[in-house]
Amino acid sequence: MRKLISSLLLLSLAGCSAPEDTPPVTETETTTSTITEHVTVDLSYPGDIDPALAERFSRLALDCVHREYPNKISRTYAGDEQIGSPRDLFPVFYGCFDWHSSVHGHWLLVRLLRTGPKDASWRDEAIAKLNKSFTSENVAGEVASFAQVTPGSWERPYGLAWFLQLTAELREWDDPQAKTWLDALEPLEKDIVASLKPWMPKLAYPIRLGTHNQSAFAFGLMLDWARVAGDTEMERLIVERSLYFHKDDVNCPLAYEPSGEDFLSPCLMEADLMRRILSPSEFADWFGKFMPNVPTDGSSDWLAPGIVKDASDGKLVHLDGVNSSRAWNLYNIARALPEGDRRIPALVAAAHKHRETGVAAVSDEHYSGSHWLASFATYLMTDRGWE
Repeated sequence: MRKLISSLLLLSLAGCSAPEDTPPVTETETTTSTITEHVTVDLSYPGDIDPALAERFSRLALDCVHREYPNKISRTYAGDEQIGSPRDLFPVFYGCFDWHSSVHGHWLLVRLLRTGPKDASWRDEAIAKLNKSFTSENVAGEVASFAQVTPGSWERPYGLAWFLQLTAELREWDDPQAKTWLDALEPLEKDIVASLKPWMPKLAYPIRLGTHNQSAFAFGLMLDWARVAGDTEMERLIVERSLYFHKDDVNCPLAYEPSGEDFLSPCLMEADLMRRILSPSEFADWFGKFMPNVPTDGSSDWLAPGIVKDASDGKLVHLDGVNSSRAWNLYNIARALPEGDRRIPALVAAAHKHRETGVAAVSDEHYSGSHWLASFATYLMTDRGWE
């Protein structure tokens, strides 16, 4: 199993030490970076995912994937006959407060079953809950519901992108049970992909928000799925649209982030998308123009984590998510740059700080955050975005 790469991105500078707030190396971590006139980053993967974190994150998903209420149903109805209970409308993804959170709650369980400790006490419960959700009958109900909503626009792009992340995970997992679950979900996957392909050429402008509608985050998940699934048409559409939207972007206003309800960084998420598309040298040049003020001194204070003043508020708690998502953006950007790039230490130092803040905020104290934050922390701490 892969060790949490976020705890292994270690810095070494010629004649200079890492920032004081960089987390210390633990007994399970090893430093293999070579000190030269350039910066190097340790990308080794010793050990397994921390069992305590896997337990903590899985418990939050287990407690919500079949919890029907409270529930937020964000869809357009054509008449009274279409209104029903969440469980009636969405036989698979009715829990975790809303459809998209239920989707990535199910993804969390699949991800941790695949990458987590094989002797964990929560595994049997997770498998039982996924077996209960992923049946042909339940998925047929989801397909029927998907066909009734406003054509193509419901849960687009955020929820649909997370669904593709779920099926990508199942496609990559060499396990008979994963194949059974994927077979059940494929009819909905087919409909979702068919709805997204005609939408992308019609999208005239990128959606530069820090919340669900952001296009860069969704394009990244969708591109990862297309490459796993071998859907070259989807890959071409995403690459073409991403280059059209972003290849000439410069001077992203990172100082204006975060907005008060963000859980995604518009600037950093765009860079995390473009590093998937450009070569290391092309990306280094593009990133220098896009974010020209990234320091080269290894400091971490150039980007402060978001602050949550009321974790019980469902909108304000979004900022706990922006810290985790920023962390994986920063790690991925650092690794996408050419070896020796002088910006790497500051990117990794800021990632460390955001990681510590984001993961510490994941708790079961308030359902406003507990129904979704563990998914973001799992994406970060299992290094999903780099695979």
